[in-house]
Amino acid sequence: MVPFPPGGSLDIAGRLIAQRLAEAWGQAVVVENKPGAGGNIGADFVAKSAPDGYTILLGALSTHAVNPSLYAKMPYDAAKDFAPITLIAITPNVLVVNAALPVSNVREFIAYTKANPGKLVVRFGQQRQRAGHLAGELYKVETGTDAVHIPFKGGAPATQALLAGDTQFMFDNLANAMAQVKAGKLKALAVTTAQTLEAGAGIADDGRGRPAGFRHLDVVRTLRAGRHAAPPIIAKWNADVTRILTTPDVRAKLDGRRRRAGAGHVRSNSRR
Repeated sequence: MVPFPPGGSLDIAGRLIAQRLAEAWGQAVVVENKPGAGGNIGADFVAKSAPDGYTILLGALSTHAVNPSLYAKMPYDAAKDFAPITLIAITPNVLVVNAALPVSNVREFIAYTKANPGKLVVRFGQQRQRAGHLAGELYKVETGTDAVHIPFKGGAPATQALLAGDTQFMFDNLANAMAQVKAGKLKALAVTTAQTLEAGAGIADDGRGRPAGFRHLDVVRTLRAGRHAAPPIIAKWNADVTRILTTPDVRAKLDGRRRRAGAGHVRSNSRR
């Protein structure tokens, strides 16, 4: 169960894992997209599903950290209603702007937004309460700038709006954005990860030979079952997904789709 629309990085990772599990198990593994409420609809569906190991959530930062902090009432308990299977990936978001915007680095972008109050309303597109939205709000607070949030159902439609010039910037998953950056259609100005990315990654330099960054927000992807799933079922999923994530071809396909990927033994106190 992917709690966001098709085409985003979470969906792509889920389909890759599902394909390899189907090959290993000799039976269909179907990816179902159930978007809405910042991921709450899909996550709640898994939380209340039968504990037979047939319905698994590919969880995100929003479903298990952001939403419980922002929603006054949640349909599920993010800590108690799920059994952790494994970490899938930790990936940064990246600040990207429309290629037509007359800026080449984050310092110029901040100055540009401050120099145009009331003349150009800089809009940023992402689904409300997702990591990209919160990164945009954090950017506004830290830089003293203003912008109008335009919500979309997911990263893919938000990217299309940015490419069309309907919006001027957004914080998007690194994997989603870099293909358009390399094609010259978007400019990448900064990353949000606490990890330091290698120079030459297509992101504007911070003046010290590394990509510029607002280093506050890593995006975590995890695989989880409902809390009543039997330990042997959890162990089976954990072992097979771990093996898949460590194969060279899968790692190669996930390169650029995550900062750090991997899996380990299931722990009851898995990070939320």
